Amino acid sequence: MKTTVVDLFASALHLHPDGDVRAVERQMTSSTSKTWQIATFHVETDADVHADHWEMHPEAEEAVCCLTGGVRLYFRPDTPGGTEDMVRLQAGTAVVVPRGRWHRLELETPSALMSITLRHGTRLDKRADAH
Repeated sequence: MKTTVVDLFASALHLHPDGDVRAVERQMTSSTSKTWQIATFHVETDADVHADHWEMHPEAEEAVCCLTGGVRLYFRPDTPGGTEDMVRLQAGTAVVVPRGRWHRLELETPSALMSITLRHGTRLDKRADAH
């Protein structure tokens, strides 16, 4: 087997049920693949993390990891008119987003983030209060 160095900021890693790990083109939207994806990315602005949209993964939890910088992760209220729950992530911290829970990110500073989830069925929903 040939050993290959993978640029994690240009590619994603897919973890297959048969134990294979493959470097692939990073895809942050829904996928037809039933593989887990590890994606690492540099983000400079809220637009880079689609802060104007809620995101939800119906088939798996998601580990959102802050490698450098700082972000705020918001959870959509469970009831209309409720308040958003917020978790602050600093460098070296992570949070596990429950399966099926709508969430979004906002940056505190430019950051390097890592996402680990099963992207199959991922949904986005435009925030009604987005600017």
